Amino acid sequence: MSAPDLTTTLLNCQSPDPAVRTAAEQTLAQAEHTNLADFFIALATELATEGKDVTVRQLAGLHFKNLLVAKDDAVQTEKHNKWKALPAENRSVIKATMIGTIRSPVQTARHTAAQACAEIATVELPYKEWPEFLTTLMENVTSQQLDDGVKISSLECLGFTCERIALVSDAPEIAPDVTDLMLTTIVDGIRSDRPDSIRLAAATALRNSLSFTRKNMENENERNMIMKTICEATQSSDARVRAAAYECIVQIAFQYYDKLQAYMQTLFQLTFGTIRNDEESVALQAIEFWSTLAEEEMELIDVAEELALSGQPVPQDQVCVGYVKAALEHLCPLLTETLTKQDEDLEVDDDQWNLSMSGATCLTLVANTVEDAVVPAIMPFVQQHIQSENWRYREAATMAFSSILEGPSAEAIGPYVNQSIPILLNALSDSNDLVKDTTAWTLGRICDLHVRSIPEETFPTLVNGLAGKLLTESPRVASQACFGIHNLAAAFQHDNAAATSGTNAL
Repeated sequence: MSAPDLTTTLLNCQSPDPAVRTAAEQTLAQAEHTNLADFFIALATELATEGKDVTVRQLAGLHFKNLLVAKDDAVQTEKHNKWKALPAENRSVIKATMIGTIRSPVQTARHTAAQACAEIATVELPYKEWPEFLTTLMENVTSQQLDDGVKISSLECLGFTCERIALVSDAPEIAPDVTDLMLTTIVDGIRSDRPDSIRLAAATALRNSLSFTRKNMENENERNMIMKTICEATQSSDARVRAAAYECIVQIAFQYYDKLQAYMQTLFQLTFGTIRNDEESVALQAIEFWSTLAEEEMELIDVAEELALSGQPVPQDQVCVGYVKAALEHLCPLLTETLTKQDEDLEVDDDQWNLSMSGATCLTLVANTVEDAVVPAIMPFVQQHIQSENWRYREAATMAFSSILEGPSAEAIGPYVNQSIPILLNALSDSNDLVKDTTAWTLGRICDLHVRSIPEETFPTLVNGLAGKLLTESPRVASQACFGIHNLAAAFQHDNAAATSGTNAL
């Protein structure tokens, strides 16, 4: 297909006329099946040609990328095999054209080329092919002559590549020298003397590369360098860079829990300061670090219990250090503080994550990790504020109580459940909708997790209290009340007392 014909065909693929669009798509499909190598070359050339309309260049690059991408694993493998089957000389021309376009003065062309190059690298890097890929990107990032836009696109390309390789199920393990060069390039980009836009691209690439850096994290000097670089990035003046740095820390907590010990004091100070003082987008990632730690420790505790049953020792790299429990005295007040930073808008989209939601989720995970130890750490806050004159503190105290209902034993939390019912029933008529919503949710959780701790004489009042909200409150509060009644009924569905006495507690 000639260049003018390809240009016209790509534009026609965007036509509002279905007939024109369908014809153009058929033309591209025919070109793909007639001579795939020539088609790849034509698309790469279209993207690389300076002066062409940027829309056409972008369309060419995206179509190129899509020739190598599929959601279905079998189709993905088929597309990769077709690429591998192309003559080596053709692939060399295509790769040289594509990676050269990352140096385009046009941002859209650079960005699109970075995506397309990442797809080629996903096929070739695991097999130690295309050595020029990483050396070229490293040259781009470290060069004094190339502008910042080229450095950003090069780091984006590395990030895209790592992200894509991680999704290919049957790819061989990346060779150590390849990950070394990747890391060297990325760490150069995230240096504190780099502009924030470059540091952001590098931090994102680093997060995506951590799946492949086990060897580097095993080496103390390299691990220290990686951690130092990330921790420095948490102090950037750009909130996006700080958030991206914390995303890296979260990923390290998830993948390299056994390597954290030397850095925990620093991470403790950094995350606490950020949660308390930074912008919400950054603070959310710092909370996520503690949520991830709690999840990891829960899993390690479960593994240790299973091994103990069979008389096996816990492997050194699977020992639960107990960071969450050690931090409990300081972590709990910090999390309860976040609970007071609610979003007042009850109509807010459920997908919109905020600080109080994140704090409640983290506290729930903490409770499941440390179990009974969370009760004395949280209950003073609950008791002090659950009837506060400030609605934010009433709601926060109720949410804190709800968050620790799962994890502690009935012996530890049960007495507080018993005492809470009259207060919670009264709060169902609170003047604030969010307090009512959280109260109904908490009662539902109690009915689900601790129904036997509810005084029997309270059941009629409890059922009537919840039922009374089904038709009189907002849908959100009513649904929480319904959740409570459902859980209460479920708790007694196998109670056989009614068969002998004609009634049961409910």
